Order: sequence, then C-alpha cells, then structure tokens
Amino acid sequence: MVFSMTGYGQSTQEIGGYKISMEMKSVNHRYSEIVVRMPREWTCYEDRLRRMVQQRIVRGRVDVFINKERAGESTSSVEINMQVVDAYMQAAEQLRQKYGMSGHVDVNELLRLPDVMTVREVTTWSDEQLQACLEDGLSEALEGLCRMRAIEGSHLEQDTKERLARLEAIHTELVEWAPVVVTDYRAKLKQRLEQLADQHLTFDDAKYGMEVAIFAERSNVDEELTRLKSHLQQFNQLLSSNEPIGRKLDFLIQEMNRETNTIGSKANHLELVNRVVEMKAELEKIREQVANME
Repeated sequence: MVFSMTGYGQSTQEIGGYKISMEMKSVNHRYSEIVVRMPREWTCYEDRLRRMVQQRIVRGRVDVFINKERAGESTSSVEINMQVVDAYMQAAEQLRQKYGMSGHVDVNELLRLPDVMTVREVTTWSDEQLQACLEDGLSEALEGLCRMRAIEGSHLEQDTKERLARLEAIHTELVEWAPVVVTDYRAKLKQRLEQLADQHLTFDDAKYGMEVAIFAERSNVDEELTRLKSHLQQFNQLLSSNEPIGRKLDFLIQEMNRETNTIGSKANHLELVNRVVEMKAELEKIREQVANME
C-alpha cells in the first residue's frame, strides 16, 4: 500500500480542568524529521511522544503541536520567596546606613521585584495520568494523520499506475521500432549511393555493408530496452509492497531516465525520438508523484 507524506490529524483531551489539544501535520521530506512543540513543563514527555510517531511514520517531516487551556475555574497558588525578601530588605538597610537615605520599602513595590512572588498552577493529576493523557491524544491525532496519508497515497498510486502503463506501452513501441532504424538507414544509404554512382564513383557492396554494420552497432538499443523493461517491472512490484517505497522508486526513475536518455542519443529515427520525448515527459510526471510518497 502506498502512503503519501502529506496528512493532518487532531485530537482533544481533558484532564484536571484543562483541555489539551493536539494537531499534527506532515509534508514531504527527504528523510524523517519530527518536531514537537509543547508547553515547556511537559518537555520530559517529548522523547516518548516522538518514539510513538516514529513507529508509524518512516519518512517525511511531521510537526506536532500540543497546547493546553483552562476548561473551568483556575486553581493557582501564590508563593513568596522569603529568602529573596530578606535579601532585598538587608540591601535597603545597608543603603540607609551607608548613605543616610530615608524612607521605607513599600509592600506593593516589594511584590513587583524579581523573584519575590511566584504564581503556580495547582494540578490535580499525577505524572502517570498526564503521560497517559498525552499518549491517548497523540494516538488519536496520529491515527487521523495516517488515515489521510493512506487516502492521499491511494490517489498517488492510481495515477502512477496509469502513467506506468503508458510507459510500458511506449516501451513496447520502442521495441517494435528499434529494428526499423537499421532497415530504413540501409535503404536510404543505398539510394543515395546509387544516385551518386557514375563512372568516377562506383557502388561498392562491401563498403556499403560495412557502413550499415557500423551504424547498426552504434544505434543498437537492445541492452537499454532490456534494462528499461526490468526497471518497469521492479516499479510495479514496489507499488504492491507493504513497505516505504519512495526512495526506491526515486532511484528507479533516475535509472529509467538514464536509459531513456541513452536511447535518445543513439536513436537516429523520428519515430524513436518522438517516443523518447513522450517517455521522458511521463517519467517527469511520475517523479513528481513519487516525491510525495513515503
């Protein structure tokens, strides 16, 4: 089954008066890259969540966004750091004694000083409960993401198979036209030599045969056509496999392009050239589709 590298999934979980929303999106990428963005205090769970994604997604860039918001009344506590307060008070007293300064430290001003007051959210869940909540949310979002990647992948597979069928048809036509190249060349060369023949230039059957043989060897594309057929067969087999195939298909396209270019450089016949051009156009379209396959 073919999977696309493009997909989207989301989920919502609730725990301790908070709503935790997750969004996942994936796009095509040469390798595997997973980026998790979540509240700073939850980064200890990042490795576990990343491994969960890696078990399902082999290739592509995946962005995971985790946000939390209050779903009810907030429960917070205020803590005063008395050590910091004492340090500020001692500093103020030292200033008064050393420089004869007057005045007193106002409570409101003191509370605005750095590190004096800390507001903490009171949580009602354990670490295990929070981890389970995050994992459940990620599993739900990941399932939606993979489902979309599968649907998109089926469209890519169908379009690619149709284009591959056209490549196979073109290959068959190339096989049929390849022998005609030498036949046409032999007839045209003989006609030209006969037209040029006169009392000073006579037709030499031996040289004529040698010239045709040299041309036949130089324009022979049997090996290229054989390799091209093998690549097409491998391509079809990979489309039916149950493993990530994007990189392998990309390599096969490069090889098919190489064989096609060689056939084009050897071809000295309009029919062959036209089919080579059409094959290269189809290969480019398939390459664009493969670039989105996992």
